[in-house]
Amino acid sequence: MIPLSIAFLPLTDSAILAAARMGGFAEDEGLDLTLVRSTSWATVRDRLVYGQVQAAHMLAPLAVAVTLGLSQQPARILAPFRLGANGNALTLAPDFAAALDPSPRNRVDDPVATAHDFASAIGLHRRKPVIGVVHRFSSHALMLRYWLATAGVDPDRDMTLRVLPPSLMVEALRAGEVDGFIAGEPWGSLAVAEGLGEIAALGVNLWRRGVEKVLAVRADWAEANPETQDRLIRALDRAAVWCDDPANHELLARMLAHPDHLDLAPERILPALEGRLILQRGTPPVEAPDFLMLHREGANAPSPDHGLWIYAQLVRWGMVSASREAQAAAAGLFRPDLYQRALGLGPAAPPAFDVFDGRRFDPADVDGYIAGFGAPGRP
Repeated sequence: MIPLSIAFLPLTDSAILAAARMGGFAEDEGLDLTLVRSTSWATVRDRLVYGQVQAAHMLAPLAVAVTLGLSQQPARILAPFRLGANGNALTLAPDFAAALDPSPRNRVDDPVATAHDFASAIGLHRRKPVIGVVHRFSSHALMLRYWLATAGVDPDRDMTLRVLPPSLMVEALRAGEVDGFIAGEPWGSLAVAEGLGEIAALGVNLWRRGVEKVLAVRADWAEANPETQDRLIRALDRAAVWCDDPANHELLARMLAHPDHLDLAPERILPALEGRLILQRGTPPVEAPDFLMLHREGANAPSPDHGLWIYAQLVRWGMVSASREAQAAAAGLFRPDLYQRALGLGPAAPPAFDVFDGRRFDPADVDGYIAGFGAPGRP
């Protein structure tokens, strides 16, 4: 058996990793897989960059940031596999949510109207809203910025974005330190179950097939161990097929509930897997069948186009200077060739950029896409 360690954060979208280990898919590929539970995305990053693990469950924008050296010296990592699509939700404290449409279902079904309601609520709130984000370089934070900017909100002027580990979001909401948070499940559902928050937006309704977590590997390890990497990708692919089958969701929820993983009751984990989320305590669940996609519709295929979209958002918000070198590095992080090699597949179709405002993203004209945005606080 080949020993292999992967750092992860306790989130529902780490499901493929849990299934690969607990379901025997890694063992079938001759891998002795160890999952290293971490407390924050910064810890996950450092464990990978400094060689404590060979791979990591990582935010796609954080992987780009590592590549570009935005929070440390640039490090060579690769993303040969995506761990799914979507899976995030914006949860607001009840007093802030009260300024939005009174129907929780209307809020999530009409993100344009909800963005404008959020913009109006800012001026009515007792303070500048504080919204928790899991990392500055996260899909959550970038999509939150994009979404609210369409309603004229400048996220750097009109609100405070506070970085917290996902597992601490509910306690921060309970303590009144944040007025809401955007994070992966199960933390939004847990806040709703405890009456501390209401889900006001679903990531799947902001970007229907949004890039989310990737399997990040050290480039030097990947180059030295191509066969082991192929075994890992095959194990994860088989686990992803199993995870996406509704017949397996209850067992998968029990796997994720294990003390070594999320350490929560399975009923708090199941809603995201089933795509049936309760938005406000005491109300029936709403159907969101694509809330978290773990295999279908190419959810695991990495694409350089995702790196280009992330790069464009980082440039838009002044997090990186525009350059051909940075653009190429962001695209080059995602390695469909390694994914295809491991699984014996041909090239995949380009990913869809089905964003709520209908704005078209052309990977061949990233500069034009960036130029199409107004100044911060303007669409």
